[in-house]
Amino acid sequence: MEKSKVILYIAASLDGYIARPDGAVDWLDNVEGDGDNSYSEFYSKVGTVVMGRKTYEEILRLTDDFPYGGKPCYVLSRQTQESNTHVTYSDEELESLVSRLKEHSEGYVWLVGGGQLVKQFLEKKLIDEIELYIIPKLIGDGIPLFPEGTPPADFELTDTGRFGQIAALKYRSKNNGAG
Repeated sequence: MEKSKVILYIAASLDGYIARPDGAVDWLDNVEGDGDNSYSEFYSKVGTVVMGRKTYEEILRLTDDFPYGGKPCYVLSRQTQESNTHVTYSDEELESLVSRLKEHSEGYVWLVGGGQLVKQFLEKKLIDEIELYIIPKLIGDGIPLFPEGTPPADFELTDTGRFGQIAALKYRSKNNGAG
């Protein structure tokens, strides 16, 4: 089986935030887009979902039905938690976890978020591609896509797109030899 790749597929405000200070993402509502802005196409290629505990808790707060059912989903947390029908909690060292997931995933490994996890993945050079959807709103404060202390990294632009008022930017890592 061909090794998968890790993709950070995420929306950010025009001023670089992925959520309000309390984790809310209500600013994503009421944005002129185009259908589902290619989400279904992307999600159909996802084999495994990875996110941080705070992101998971925010998703549970926002939805009645877990949106990633049917795909292996890992919640990375230092707090030991009981895995459930939807997710497997893990505090496994990132390099070994990601290596294993890339080897066995039946599609992309989707890094959903949040900011601190993005930073950790970048520190370990574990992100192969970024699909960034810029929402034309300034929210003024919140959780930055790239938190303070995020290490330098080089990416190359591979594609651009537009979905209504949303700008889509696709990048490939130049740091980790992925591609």
